[in-house]
This record gives sequence, structure tokens and C-alpha cells, in this order.
Amino acid sequence: MGRCRARWIAGIISAVTPTPWQRRIQRAEELASRYPFVGEILRFYIQVARFQEQLERALSATLELEGTRIPGSLRPDELSELSSRFRAFLGLAEKHGPERLAAMGRELRQRGPDFWTELLASTWESFSISDAQGFLAAAFLQPYAELLRSRASPDPAQGSRAVCPFCNRTPGFGVMRPMGDGAARWLGCCFCLAEWEFRRIVCPGCGEENDQKLVVFSAADFDCIRVECCETCKTYIKTIDLSKNGLAEPLVDELASAPLDLWARERGYAKLHANLFGI
Repeated sequence: MGRCRARWIAGIISAVTPTPWQRRIQRAEELASRYPFVGEILRFYIQVARFQEQLERALSATLELEGTRIPGSLRPDELSELSSRFRAFLGLAEKHGPERLAAMGRELRQRGPDFWTELLASTWESFSISDAQGFLAAAFLQPYAELLRSRASPDPAQGSRAVCPFCNRTPGFGVMRPMGDGAARWLGCCFCLAEWEFRRIVCPGCGEENDQKLVVFSAADFDCIRVECCETCKTYIKTIDLSKNGLAEPLVDELASAPLDLWARERGYAKLHANLFGI
């Protein structure tokens, strides 16, 4: 009787506790209504996130996961399973994506399974993606990278590194998390969504430690987001301050604050790592 009750309680908790995907979708819906100027990309993200959640469940059920391996090359069974599901994602991009991504989804859908397999394999191994087809492939692969990372053991040296401790990519966003009377700085990976603690007064791009060359900008419209720029390497990263808004979802808020990217680029800064939609 006790075990049945425990399972019943666990089922209730699971039913009322939103998944990470549901939290991201809810946040995207909120920000899309607040910021109409990024409504198109956020509405597309909502469609993508719904697909990603279903894909993660399917892959978890069908693939043999090796939770401790660092992603290198995808195994043949992984590539086969992923490629077989890529057509549906391209159809979603074609139907719901912004014009550039919709056109690329249509073009890729016509290329066929052999090309998809090659694209997915090369995107998985690439540390830098610069074109629309790469961004679509990365968005499709992201839930599998996150799934593998969630099964992995943490890297004990992660706090001293400026790259993702799981997939070795440069960080795509920063996070300030409340700690004691202040806040600690974390870096986040756009691909596997790993987060790792990192020193506050250090540029993750070049290691600059002179605070006079590490400048921070903010805008009233995005009160919990700061643009952290380095005058030495002329790169920037956006950091979401959860001590100011605990309801923010770093991946979504980073995407919604696209006007800050335009502002930074107009002033000569290059983003350390583009997000999954190439922004």
C-alpha cells in the first residue's frame, strides 16, 4: 500500500510540475506577447521546442544512451534514427519558420536522406555554425545533446574552463544566479544546455581580467539582461540575471533580446557564439 501511494504521489507531482521544455515554451509565449518585435522568432521557437520535447522522448526510448561519453562522432544507429526524423523537422521549419529558415527547410527537404545524414554528422562535430542549414541541423540535434549531457557525470574542472565541459563549444549565454548576498556567474551552452560556474571578472573569449576593459551595458526594455563586452577581443556575451528575475529562462530570454545583439554589433562587437537561430 505504501509503494502504491508513493507512486501515486510521484505521478501527481510529475503531472503538475512543468518540464524544462514546458517552462521554456511558457516563457516564450509570455515574451512574445511582451515584445512584438521578436514575436515571429519566438513563435517559431515555441513550435521547435514542442517538437524537441517529443523528439527527446522518442530518442530516449529507442536509442541506447551512453551517459558518460563526451559527444564525438555519432554512432551509425544514432545517425539512422536521427536522419529518419529530420524530414518532419524540416517540414515544421518550412511551415512555421521565418522566411530565411523556411526557405532552407524547403531546400533541405528536397536534398534527401543521404544529405541529411552527412549534415547531421558534420553539425554534431562542428564547434562553429555559420549558415542557415547548420542552424536548422543544430536546433534539431539540440535535444539529443541535452539528453546525453543530462546523463553525464559533471566535469570537476568545469569552473576553470571557458568552453562547455561536455561538448567543448564556446558559451552562448551567461547566467547570474543568486548566491549568499550577491550572485555567482555561470556560462551556458546553447547546444547541450550545460551550465558551469565561471569567474565574474574574466572575458570568456580571451581571458582578459582588467575590469577597465570589461564593460557592461543594459537596456530598460530588458531589465534582467546585460551585455558583457570585452574591449580586448571585441566579443560580447549576453547574461541573464536571475537575481533580478527568477522566472527568466536563459535560453529563451537570450533569444528574445535580439535587439541587444543588433546594438552590440553596430558598435563593433562580435558575439562569442550565435544561438540556435543564428542570432
